[in-house]
Amino acid sequence: MRVVEKFISINGEGPRAGELAVFVRFQGCNLNCGYCDTKWANEPSCKFTEESPGEIAAWVFGTGIRNVTLTGGEPLLQGEIRTLIGLLLHEKSARKTVSETPAGDADSRNEESLRVEIETNGAVDLKTFSDISPRPVFTMDWKLPGSGMERFMLSGNFSCLRPGDTVKFVCSSRTDLMRAAELIGKYRLTERCHVDLSPVFGEIEPAEIVEFMKERRLNDVRIRLQIHKVIWDPAARGV
Repeated sequence: MRVVEKFISINGEGPRAGELAVFVRFQGCNLNCGYCDTKWANEPSCKFTEESPGEIAAWVFGTGIRNVTLTGGEPLLQGEIRTLIGLLLHEKSARKTVSETPAGDADSRNEESLRVEIETNGAVDLKTFSDISPRPVFTMDWKLPGSGMERFMLSGNFSCLRPGDTVKFVCSSRTDLMRAAELIGKYRLTERCHVDLSPVFGEIEPAEIVEFMKERRLNDVRIRLQIHKVIWDPAARGV
């Protein structure tokens, strides 16, 4: 698996925003969004380390952090992603089989299972992963017109989402906001999962999104700011 970085930080957005999390970022993406803030990880020339699912899982187990975010790039394009998901979600049995597991009684630290979130771009068929049990949480983007990538979105993915999942609409303009509102209503997304509106950093003011939410009476929709870009330099890596 092509890993470009692993680090501990906080969740910058999503239902567990502000909580500690471990991040595994993979190289490569099948989209090229105009506002992407991790384009460097999508370039073919991006340096990466080949790591097995067992090596990645062992590192995660050793951190002592319960929230795990698999991101990219597009993590679902990694050939062994199902194996990694299985190891992380069956943590206790996986600890016994992963040879690189750090020494010590790690299981005694916390009896709670890992909480695995996958950040996916909306252009990978989630039905392929519907048989996984237990199942990770998906934070799925729907690329709006401002991204230049909406034509690649798979509307069938909406039917795969569950109450713990999130649809994230990254908005750069009022046109994007109007399209997001259309999709929220058409697919009744607030009845299915979390729904977030997130501003493209530096292109739209959060206040404009709030005013739009008030205007359209978008109940059960949240505005999500990227906390990590407030705490650290917006261009910083590994945070």
